Amino acid sequence: MNFPKLFVLSSVAGGGKSTLIQKLREKHPEILFSVSCTTRSPRPGDKEGITYHFLSKEEFEKGISESAFLEWALVHDQYYGTPAKFVEDAFSVGSSVIMDIDVQGAGIVRSKLPGKVVTIFILPPNDAEWERRLRGRGTDSEENIVKRIKNGKLELERQNEFDHKIVNDDLDTALETLEKIIFSNLKESQETNFRNDSR
Repeated sequence: MNFPKLFVLSSVAGGGKSTLIQKLREKHPEILFSVSCTTRSPRPGDKEGITYHFLSKEEFEKGISESAFLEWALVHDQYYGTPAKFVEDAFSVGSSVIMDIDVQGAGIVRSKLPGKVVTIFILPPNDAEWERRLRGRGTDSEENIVKRIKNGKLELERQNEFDHKIVNDDLDTALETLEKIIFSNLKESQETNFRNDSR
């Protein structure tokens, strides 16, 4: 019997968490990815239902009123939220889930699912590299980049609230560290529940 966990990855914009999740799921497709909902406009390369579920402001606010989100927040002037049903359905069949949400959302999810959530903060190697990555994406205006750096510095101040931290300096090394965190937590969860069942 599986004892699934919800692995929550947070980072500053441009920290590389999306790439890490993509690489992890290529190797471990059994870990399901929770696709967030957002009201932001799709960027080049974004795909509906894969990158995000893109909703209108009215659709999102209807979801809030119906308690459809495990967590939701207003970030960079856009709504983002985690569909509760996806996580519930995954857990019901014993599947673990990984999700990419902001610092505020990570705290909400952990409080709602105590004992089932592992939080991981992805850190850029340094400020200069972080800014280089943000500008290199070519998806944000200068005004947005300045806003993301300002917000990111506030998020970095909360990194110690997380169970684990990974410096994303080398992608392969960061991925290996992420795998170790995930599978050691799953093993520990299995062993703890086995001990409890044996009493």
